[in-house]
Formats: sequence, C-alpha cells, structure tokens
Amino acid sequence: MSGYARLAVKDDRLVARDEVHYRTRGFGAAAQPLNLLIVNISALGLMARCEASFETGDRIRVTLPVVGVVVAEVRWSLGGRIGCQLDQPIALSDYYELLAIMVKNR
Repeated sequence: MSGYARLAVKDDRLVARDEVHYRTRGFGAAAQPLNLLIVNISALGLMARCEASFETGDRIRVTLPVVGVVVAEVRWSLGGRIGCQLDQPIALSDYYELLAIMVKNR
C-alpha cells in the first residue's frame, strides 16, 4: 500500500458544513471586488471558489442572504478555493433561513 493510500485527513471543524452552490460577491483586503461561489457553509465558516489569490490570515467581506455582509479570515487557500472562518458566528435562526435561500437557488 502506498503512503498516499494510508493518508488520513483530520477535520478539526467544530460544526459540520452544509453543501451549497451559491454565487455571491465580496471584497478583499484592498477593497477589490470578488466573485465567489460558496461551496459549503456553516454558522462558523465557509469554503468558496474564487479567482483571486489569498494568503492565510487575509480578511475578506462576503455578502450573504439574510445576514448581509460578514467578515471572515482566510484559513487556507489552495487551487482557487479558500476556507474561511467567520469573525462572528451566524445565529442559528438566521443560519437556517440563509441556508434555505442558498439551497433553493442551487
């Protein structure tokens, strides 16, 4: 068995993510406009596809339904994808409404 076959990925997330396919806009650190495709989301973070390059620790603003603009820190960036942790968790009542809109627009 190769070393790759034995590789295990540890997922340190506190909350499971919900799969979505939601296009939105945001702004990078220098206020440059961003086109984002959110692939998964939770009340604490999200993963999105984006053509812009980011470094770990960069801060972005993302426009979400129901809650408006949220601030997030880029935790990782790889091949046009970014994983972000939200500065403030989304209240669960708002999150379920947000999720319903995101899934509906799939």
